[in-house]
Amino acid sequence: MDTVSAPSAKQSSQQSAAGEPPRPAAITAEGIGKLWLLAAAAVVVLALVAALIYSGAAATRQLSDPGALTRWGLPAAKAVHNLALAAVIGSLVFAVAIVPKRLRRSRKSDHEDDSPEHPAFTRVLALAAGAAIVWTLAAVAVLVLSFSDISGLPLSGDAGYTSALVGYMTDIATGQAWLAITIVAAIVATLTFGVRSLTALAFTLVLATVGGLLPMALTGHSAGGDDHYGAVNSIGLHLLGVCLWVGGLIALAFLSGTLGSKDITKQVLKRYSALALISFFLVFFSGLINAGIRITSLDQIASDYGALVVFKTLATLLLGAIGFMHRQWIVPQLGTKSAARVLWQLIAVELLIMGAISGVAVALARTAPPTPEELPPDASPARILTGYDLPPELAGSAWITTWRWDWLWVAFTLIVGIAYLVGVVRVRRRGDSWPIARAASWIVGLLALTYVTSGAPAVYGMVLFSAHMLDHMALTMVVPLFLVLGAPVTLALKALPPRQDGSRGPREWILWLVHSTFSKVITHPLFAAANFAGSIIIFYYSPAFSFALHEHVGHELMNVHFLLTGYLFVLSMIGQDPVPYRAPFPLRLVLLFATMAFHAFFGVALTSSTSLLQASWFGSMGRDWGLSAMEDQRLGGAIMWGVGEIPTLCVAIGVALMWSRTDARETKRKDRAADRNKDAELAAYNDMFARLAQRDEQVTRTPSQAPTDSSRNQGDTP
Repeated sequence: MDTVSAPSAKQSSQQSAAGEPPRPAAITAEGIGKLWLLAAAAVVVLALVAALIYSGAAATRQLSDPGALTRWGLPAAKAVHNLALAAVIGSLVFAVAIVPKRLRRSRKSDHEDDSPEHPAFTRVLALAAGAAIVWTLAAVAVLVLSFSDISGLPLSGDAGYTSALVGYMTDIATGQAWLAITIVAAIVATLTFGVRSLTALAFTLVLATVGGLLPMALTGHSAGGDDHYGAVNSIGLHLLGVCLWVGGLIALAFLSGTLGSKDITKQVLKRYSALALISFFLVFFSGLINAGIRITSLDQIASDYGALVVFKTLATLLLGAIGFMHRQWIVPQLGTKSAARVLWQLIAVELLIMGAISGVAVALARTAPPTPEELPPDASPARILTGYDLPPELAGSAWITTWRWDWLWVAFTLIVGIAYLVGVVRVRRRGDSWPIARAASWIVGLLALTYVTSGAPAVYGMVLFSAHMLDHMALTMVVPLFLVLGAPVTLALKALPPRQDGSRGPREWILWLVHSTFSKVITHPLFAAANFAGSIIIFYYSPAFSFALHEHVGHELMNVHFLLTGYLFVLSMIGQDPVPYRAPFPLRLVLLFATMAFHAFFGVALTSSTSLLQASWFGSMGRDWGLSAMEDQRLGGAIMWGVGEIPTLCVAIGVALMWSRTDARETKRKDRAADRNKDAELAAYNDMFARLAQRDEQVTRTPSQAPTDSSRNQGDTP
């Protein structure tokens, strides 16, 4: 095996004596010297200081100035926090999905395998642990300094200041968010030291991503102003893309020289390149969307905020161009030493550019956008409750022309839709077949998902209970029906190549999930049916409904819950994807008709109810058009009753057809077997009955029919 070894101390000393820089600080075919990471950190500081001076975000305030320490210390702490968080997420992604865990591939389970760890895996977890500690300390600093910044009080240790700080952490949304981030960071830091299992590290990655990014997306500029949902979702996608891209690049630079063979190095670079490509599109387009919400006219581009946005956009495009060079020209030629050296040189340039972008991004978050973020003084009740003005009356073409893009679901549908089509192309190029009807069903399901999350049902679902119920039933019954028929898991298992180096790629994680205990529980038909029917009562007659209406997180969790509940139920009934357990067809039909009856019962209960669900919301919109809130709720009950039955009947018909086809296939199988063995099974079956009949005849013969001993003796006498 052709391996790449690190230079010896003797070689480094000889190079230094010859006037060359020592190898650890250089860029070689083996990797990047560690001083380049420090250089990138220095660029972050310089860019941050320059952007703060340019925008005036760190200037002395006329009123309630918290002091120079807070004005300069808070942006610096946020820059350190952001880079540390990105390094944690990037290193954990490398650990669970990019680098191999063991030096030798083994068939043993993760817990039983005692072969040595791969040096890259050990090193990337060391990076995760160190970055998590820095993340925790930086989060504490941001928490304390943000209170000083908001309150306008210089840092102090007296009792009054401490008491006010505690109130900030417990009663103010921004303080609660940073307290939550600090707690999550401390938990993640503990886990990075204590766990080694890939499954446990994957859960740690999810915790760090959700717990670290979600509070940040819900605070800052995105928390106020117009189009709150669009701003929060776009900045959330932006932060996710940045952490995957920047964090992955930090991990890659940190690992340089420890990957081992050139083959593994090439595989790791290809995997990161694919991740960086997705991250680039997430960062670029989500950044444009978020900037478009803050900058509403061309003349605002000339503002301080607009100039910083332009710089970030151009620098991001430059990074995308460098990434394209990696993927198209350099990685395929990585076997040569010159190509490897150029590759690491470009990665070092990327680090410096990303450092500059990171510094400007922190300053941008401290710069006031040109569009005001406060609600207007004459805001309508609908604007106060939902964050949006009351839409016009829902009638006719409004069902088609009304849109408010939910960028979280738009990004989801685009990513999984493109991935599905790439999988179909890959399978067909290999010579395998994939039904066009399945691909069409998947695309129709994604288009329907986009409509119900961004179209009229979503827009009017915030002000009309009937539209909300239509949105609910479409997410639960209509969209999952098309998505399940697309069989995405089966396609993924066919299209994705298995990993050969012992690491877990997308295919391996899908197989782990399919065979996990969690999957056995949630895909069991009894659980899926109980969840499908029972969660309706729990949701609408508990604080969960209020949480979904008032909070952005609750709204998105509601959509996720509706979609997954319906998907698992339809999957357990007519799905073609592999699941741990399939119920017999009679049980499936019983469960279907039971859920249909439950929907009918709940719909009738709503139509006959005299109490308004969430009266403080639906009864306080100030609508001057349409039905009253109570009549609209009754209409919602009728929609649930009527709309819910049609997809259920379609699923029931599908179960009946599958049952019939299964019986037909079994009959054909038996006929083919009979043709092969000349009805040997039927002949043996008939022979068995003949023997049984003969034995029964012998048993039932009467004693008079049997010859006596005396007659036998007489017959024997001559």
